[in-house]
Amino acid sequence: MSLEPSENDVDRTLKRLQRSRRIRWGIGFVGLVVLAIVFYRSTAVVGFSIAEVLAHREQFADAARDFFPITTYFGAIPFLDVAQYWAFIQSEGLFGHAITTLSMGIAGTIIGLPLALLFSVLGNERVLPFPFNFIFRGLMSMIRSIPALVWALIYVPLGGISPFTGTLAIATDTIGNLGRLFTEELEEIDDGPMEAIDSTGAGHAQTIVFGMLGQVVTPFIAWTLYVLEINVRIAVTLGLIGAGGLGYVLITQQGMFNYTEMMATLVVVFILIISVEMISTRTRAYIRGSDADQQSFFGLIVGFPRRMAESVFK
Repeated sequence: MSLEPSENDVDRTLKRLQRSRRIRWGIGFVGLVVLAIVFYRSTAVVGFSIAEVLAHREQFADAARDFFPITTYFGAIPFLDVAQYWAFIQSEGLFGHAITTLSMGIAGTIIGLPLALLFSVLGNERVLPFPFNFIFRGLMSMIRSIPALVWALIYVPLGGISPFTGTLAIATDTIGNLGRLFTEELEEIDDGPMEAIDSTGAGHAQTIVFGMLGQVVTPFIAWTLYVLEINVRIAVTLGLIGAGGLGYVLITQQGMFNYTEMMATLVVVFILIISVEMISTRTRAYIRGSDADQQSFFGLIVGFPRRMAESVFK
Protein backbone atom coordinates (compact mmCIF):
# COMPACT_ATOMS: atom_id res chain seq x y z
CA MET A 1 0.00 0.00 0.00
CA SER A 2 1.53 3.30 -1.12
CA LEU A 3 1.82 6.06 1.49
CA GLU A 4 2.60 8.74 -1.09
CA PRO A 5 -0.19 11.29 -1.66
CA SER A 6 -2.09 10.88 -4.89
CA GLU A 7 -2.11 13.51 -7.62
CA ASN A 8 -5.70 14.41 -6.71
CA ASP A 9 -4.74 15.02 -3.08
CA VAL A 10 -1.92 17.34 -4.16
CA ASP A 11 -4.25 19.25 -6.49
CA ARG A 12 -6.85 19.66 -3.76
CA THR A 13 -4.20 20.90 -1.32
CA LEU A 14 -2.88 23.42 -3.86
CA LYS A 15 -6.38 24.65 -4.65
CA ARG A 16 -7.12 25.00 -0.93
CA LEU A 17 -3.95 27.02 -0.40
CA GLN A 18 -4.70 29.21 -3.40
CA ARG A 19 -8.25 29.80 -2.17
CA SER A 20 -6.97 30.65 1.30
CA ARG A 21 -4.47 33.09 -0.22
CA ARG A 22 -7.18 34.76 -2.32
CA ILE A 23 -9.38 35.10 0.76
CA ARG A 24 -6.53 36.74 2.70
CA TRP A 25 -5.83 39.13 -0.17
CA GLY A 26 -9.55 39.91 -0.40
CA ILE A 27 -9.81 40.61 3.33
CA GLY A 28 -6.68 42.76 3.16
CA PHE A 29 -8.09 44.75 0.22
CA VAL A 30 -11.42 45.30 1.96
CA GLY A 31 -9.55 46.37 5.10
CA LEU A 32 -7.53 48.94 3.14
CA VAL A 33 -10.69 50.30 1.52
CA VAL A 34 -12.40 50.63 4.90
CA LEU A 35 -9.31 52.30 6.38
CA ALA A 36 -9.18 54.76 3.46
CA ILE A 37 -12.86 55.65 3.92
CA VAL A 38 -12.42 56.13 7.68
CA PHE A 39 -9.32 58.27 7.10
CA TYR A 40 -11.12 60.42 4.53
CA ARG A 41 -14.11 60.95 6.78
CA SER A 42 -11.87 61.72 9.77
CA THR A 43 -9.95 64.40 7.85
CA ALA A 44 -13.26 65.87 6.66
CA VAL A 45 -14.58 66.09 10.22
CA VAL A 46 -11.50 67.88 11.56
CA GLY A 47 -11.08 70.02 8.43
CA PHE A 48 -7.57 68.77 7.69
CA SER A 49 -6.19 69.49 4.25
CA ILE A 50 -2.80 69.97 2.62
CA ALA A 51 -4.11 73.19 1.07
CA GLU A 52 -4.67 74.61 4.56
CA VAL A 53 -1.10 73.75 5.53
CA LEU A 54 0.31 75.37 2.39
CA ALA A 55 -1.84 78.48 2.88
CA HIS A 56 -0.24 79.15 6.26
CA ARG A 57 3.28 77.94 5.54
CA GLU A 58 4.74 81.46 5.59
CA GLN A 59 3.24 82.19 9.00
CA PHE A 60 4.64 78.93 10.30
CA ALA A 61 8.06 79.72 8.83
CA ASP A 62 8.06 83.12 10.58
CA ALA A 63 7.13 81.44 13.88
CA ALA A 64 9.86 78.84 13.39
CA ARG A 65 12.43 81.61 12.94
CA ASP A 66 11.26 83.08 16.25
CA PHE A 67 11.39 79.67 17.92
CA PHE A 68 15.03 79.33 16.87
CA PRO A 69 16.59 82.83 16.76
CA ILE A 70 19.92 82.97 15.00
CA THR A 71 22.89 85.18 15.81
CA THR A 72 26.51 85.28 14.70
CA TYR A 73 29.37 84.23 16.93
CA PHE A 74 32.83 85.76 16.52
CA GLY A 75 31.27 88.05 13.95
CA ALA A 76 30.97 85.35 11.31
CA ILE A 77 29.59 82.01 12.56
CA PRO A 78 25.75 81.82 12.49
CA PHE A 79 24.27 79.76 15.29
CA LEU A 80 21.31 79.51 17.64
CA ASP A 81 21.07 82.51 19.96
CA VAL A 82 20.89 80.66 23.28
CA ALA A 83 21.49 83.94 25.11
CA GLN A 84 17.88 84.95 24.38
CA TYR A 85 16.65 81.72 25.93
CA TRP A 86 18.81 82.13 29.00
CA ALA A 87 17.76 85.77 29.47
CA PHE A 88 14.08 84.78 29.57
CA ILE A 89 14.74 81.78 31.82
CA GLN A 90 16.43 84.08 34.33
CA SER A 91 14.00 87.00 34.08
CA GLU A 92 10.89 84.81 34.37
CA GLY A 93 12.37 82.52 37.03
CA LEU A 94 11.51 79.40 35.03
CA PHE A 95 13.40 77.09 37.35
CA GLY A 96 11.09 78.23 40.16
CA HIS A 97 8.10 77.37 37.97
CA ALA A 98 9.75 74.01 37.29
CA ILE A 99 9.82 73.34 41.04
CA THR A 100 6.08 74.12 41.17
CA THR A 101 5.43 71.64 38.36
CA LEU A 102 7.60 68.98 40.01
CA SER A 103 5.92 69.57 43.39
CA MET A 104 2.47 69.07 41.84
CA GLY A 105 3.60 65.73 40.42
CA ILE A 106 5.21 64.53 43.64
CA ALA A 107 2.40 65.69 45.95
CA GLY A 108 -0.31 64.28 43.69
CA THR A 109 1.44 60.91 43.55
CA ILE A 110 1.88 60.69 47.33
CA ILE A 111 -1.71 61.79 48.03
CA GLY A 112 -3.18 59.27 45.59
CA LEU A 113 -0.91 56.38 46.64
CA PRO A 114 -2.79 55.23 49.81
CA LEU A 115 -6.18 55.00 48.06
CA ALA A 116 -4.60 53.31 45.05
CA LEU A 117 -3.14 50.71 47.41
CA LEU A 118 -6.41 50.30 49.31
CA PHE A 119 -8.55 49.95 46.18
CA SER A 120 -6.14 47.46 44.61
CA VAL A 121 -6.18 45.26 47.72
CA LEU A 122 -9.96 45.41 48.10
CA GLY A 123 -10.31 44.74 44.39
CA ASN A 124 -8.51 41.43 44.78
CA GLU A 125 -10.73 38.33 45.01
CA ARG A 126 -8.48 36.87 47.71
CA VAL A 127 -9.52 39.74 49.99
CA LEU A 128 -13.11 40.45 48.96
CA PRO A 129 -15.26 37.86 47.19
CA PHE A 130 -16.99 38.48 43.89
CA PRO A 131 -18.93 40.72 43.22
CA PHE A 132 -17.84 43.02 46.07
CA ASN A 133 -14.27 43.26 44.78
CA PHE A 134 -15.58 44.55 41.45
CA ILE A 135 -16.99 47.62 43.18
CA PHE A 136 -13.43 48.85 43.75
CA ARG A 137 -12.27 47.68 40.33
CA GLY A 138 -15.16 49.62 38.84
CA LEU A 139 -14.21 52.75 40.80
CA MET A 140 -10.65 52.57 39.46
CA SER A 141 -11.93 52.05 35.92
CA MET A 142 -14.25 55.04 36.28
CA ILE A 143 -11.41 57.23 37.52
CA ARG A 144 -9.15 56.12 34.67
CA SER A 145 -11.83 56.91 32.11
CA ILE A 146 -11.70 60.62 32.98
CA PRO A 147 -8.46 62.44 32.00
CA ALA A 148 -6.59 64.49 34.60
CA LEU A 149 -7.43 67.68 32.67
CA VAL A 150 -11.13 66.99 33.19
CA TRP A 151 -10.62 66.19 36.87
CA ALA A 152 -8.95 69.60 37.24
CA LEU A 153 -12.06 71.24 35.76
CA ILE A 154 -14.29 69.20 38.08
CA TYR A 155 -12.35 70.53 41.08
CA VAL A 156 -12.67 74.19 39.99
CA PRO A 157 -15.29 74.96 42.70
CA LEU A 158 -12.71 74.04 45.36
CA GLY A 159 -10.42 76.91 44.47
CA GLY A 160 -10.42 77.72 40.79
CA ILE A 161 -7.70 76.51 38.45
CA SER A 162 -4.57 76.56 40.59
CA PRO A 163 -1.67 74.35 41.64
CA PHE A 164 -3.92 73.13 44.49
CA THR A 165 -6.69 71.84 42.23
CA GLY A 166 -4.07 70.59 39.77
CA THR A 167 -2.53 68.51 42.54
CA LEU A 168 -5.97 67.12 43.46
CA ALA A 169 -6.54 66.17 39.81
CA ILE A 170 -3.20 64.36 39.67
CA ALA A 171 -3.96 62.57 42.95
CA THR A 172 -7.31 61.38 41.62
CA ASP A 173 -5.74 60.23 38.37
CA THR A 174 -3.09 58.38 40.39
CA ILE A 175 -5.75 56.37 42.22
CA GLY A 176 -7.02 54.95 38.94
CA ASN A 177 -3.74 54.43 37.11
CA LEU A 178 -1.55 53.25 39.97
CA GLY A 179 -4.41 51.20 41.43
CA ARG A 180 -4.77 49.31 38.15
CA LEU A 181 -1.05 48.54 38.04
CA PHE A 182 -1.12 47.39 41.66
CA THR A 183 -4.16 45.19 40.93
CA GLU A 184 -2.44 43.48 38.02
CA GLU A 185 0.64 42.87 40.15
CA LEU A 186 -1.44 41.33 42.95
CA GLU A 187 -3.04 38.93 40.47
CA GLU A 188 0.39 37.34 39.87
CA ILE A 189 1.37 36.63 43.47
CA ASP A 190 1.83 33.11 44.88
CA ASP A 191 -0.79 31.81 47.29
CA GLY A 192 1.82 29.78 49.19
CA PRO A 193 3.10 32.53 51.55
CA MET A 194 -0.46 33.59 52.34
CA GLU A 195 -1.48 30.04 53.20
CA ALA A 196 1.66 29.58 55.32
CA ILE A 197 0.99 32.72 57.36
CA ASP A 198 -2.69 31.86 57.69
CA SER A 199 -1.80 28.40 59.02
CA THR A 200 0.09 29.97 61.93
CA GLY A 201 -3.15 31.47 63.22
CA ALA A 202 -2.48 34.98 61.94
CA GLY A 203 -5.44 37.28 61.42
CA HIS A 204 -6.85 38.22 58.02
CA ALA A 205 -5.16 41.63 58.10
CA GLN A 206 -1.78 40.09 58.95
CA THR A 207 -2.17 37.59 56.12
CA ILE A 208 -2.84 40.42 53.67
CA VAL A 209 0.01 42.62 54.88
CA PHE A 210 2.73 39.99 55.24
CA GLY A 211 1.56 37.23 52.92
CA MET A 212 0.18 39.31 50.06
CA LEU A 213 1.77 42.77 50.13
CA GLY A 214 5.08 41.39 51.33
CA GLN A 215 5.53 39.75 47.92
CA VAL A 216 5.01 42.94 45.91
CA VAL A 217 6.93 45.65 47.76
CA THR A 218 9.60 45.98 45.08
CA PRO A 219 7.25 46.09 42.05
CA PHE A 220 4.94 48.49 43.91
CA ILE A 221 7.82 50.92 44.45
CA ALA A 222 8.84 50.57 40.81
CA TRP A 223 5.29 51.24 39.55
CA THR A 224 4.96 54.25 41.86
CA LEU A 225 8.11 55.77 40.36
CA TYR A 226 6.78 55.08 36.87
CA VAL A 227 3.49 56.84 37.67
CA LEU A 228 5.48 59.74 39.15
CA GLU A 229 7.07 60.23 35.71
CA ILE A 230 3.62 60.38 34.15
CA ASN A 231 2.32 62.75 36.80
CA VAL A 232 5.09 65.29 36.27
CA ARG A 233 4.21 65.36 32.57
CA ILE A 234 0.54 65.74 33.50
CA ALA A 235 1.48 68.66 35.78
CA VAL A 236 2.94 70.44 32.74
CA THR A 237 -0.26 69.93 30.72
CA LEU A 238 -2.44 71.08 33.62
CA GLY A 239 -0.52 74.33 33.59
CA LEU A 240 -1.87 74.92 30.09
CA ILE A 241 -5.34 75.45 31.58
CA GLY A 242 -4.05 77.72 34.35
CA ALA A 243 -2.89 75.33 37.08
CA GLY A 244 0.49 77.05 37.38
CA GLY A 245 4.04 75.92 36.77
CA LEU A 246 5.79 75.72 33.43
CA GLY A 247 2.60 74.95 31.51
CA TYR A 248 1.07 78.25 32.61
CA VAL A 249 4.13 80.20 31.48
CA LEU A 250 4.03 78.34 28.17
CA ILE A 251 0.37 79.13 27.41
CA THR A 252 0.84 82.75 28.50
CA GLN A 253 3.73 83.28 26.09
CA GLN A 254 1.81 81.51 23.32
CA GLY A 255 -1.09 83.91 23.83
CA MET A 256 1.27 86.83 23.29
CA PHE A 257 2.92 85.14 20.27
CA ASN A 258 6.31 85.27 22.02
CA TYR A 259 7.70 82.22 20.25
CA THR A 260 11.27 82.67 21.45
CA GLU A 261 10.05 82.73 25.05
CA MET A 262 7.87 79.70 24.35
CA MET A 263 10.90 77.78 23.14
CA ALA A 264 12.88 78.80 26.22
CA THR A 265 10.05 77.43 28.38
CA LEU A 266 9.98 74.20 26.38
CA VAL A 267 13.72 73.79 26.96
CA VAL A 268 13.15 73.92 30.73
CA VAL A 269 10.20 71.51 30.39
CA PHE A 270 12.45 69.14 28.48
CA ILE A 271 15.21 69.35 31.11
CA LEU A 272 12.73 68.72 33.94
CA ILE A 273 10.97 65.75 32.33
CA ILE A 274 14.14 64.05 31.12
CA SER A 275 15.80 64.50 34.54
CA VAL A 276 12.83 62.94 36.36
CA GLU A 277 12.63 60.06 33.89
CA MET A 278 16.36 59.32 34.07
CA ILE A 279 16.31 59.21 37.88
CA SER A 280 13.15 57.11 37.89
CA THR A 281 14.30 54.55 35.31
CA ARG A 282 17.70 54.11 36.97
CA THR A 283 16.09 53.71 40.38
CA ARG A 284 13.57 51.16 39.09
CA ALA A 285 16.33 49.17 37.43
CA TYR A 286 18.36 49.21 40.63
CA ILE A 287 15.60 48.02 42.97
CA ARG A 288 14.54 45.30 40.51
CA GLY A 289 18.13 44.20 40.06
CA SER A 290 17.96 44.23 36.27
CA ASP A 291 18.45 46.49 33.26
CA ALA A 292 14.94 45.90 31.95
CA ASP A 293 13.69 49.34 32.97
CA GLN A 294 16.73 51.27 31.80
CA GLN A 295 16.44 53.50 28.76
CA SER A 296 19.25 55.20 26.94
CA PHE A 297 19.45 58.98 27.03
CA PHE A 298 18.84 58.99 23.27
CA GLY A 299 15.73 56.84 23.72
CA LEU A 300 14.35 59.22 26.36
CA ILE A 301 14.87 62.17 24.00
CA VAL A 302 13.31 60.48 20.96
CA GLY A 303 10.26 59.32 22.89
CA PHE A 304 9.72 62.63 24.72
CA PRO A 305 7.01 64.11 22.41
CA ARG A 306 5.03 60.87 22.36
CA ARG A 307 5.09 60.53 26.15
CA MET A 308 3.98 64.14 26.61
CA ALA A 309 1.08 63.61 24.21
CA GLU A 310 0.02 60.39 25.96
CA SER A 311 -0.04 62.22 29.29
CA VAL A 312 -2.81 64.55 28.12
CA PHE A 313 -5.45 61.90 27.31
CA LYS A 314 -4.49 58.44 28.43
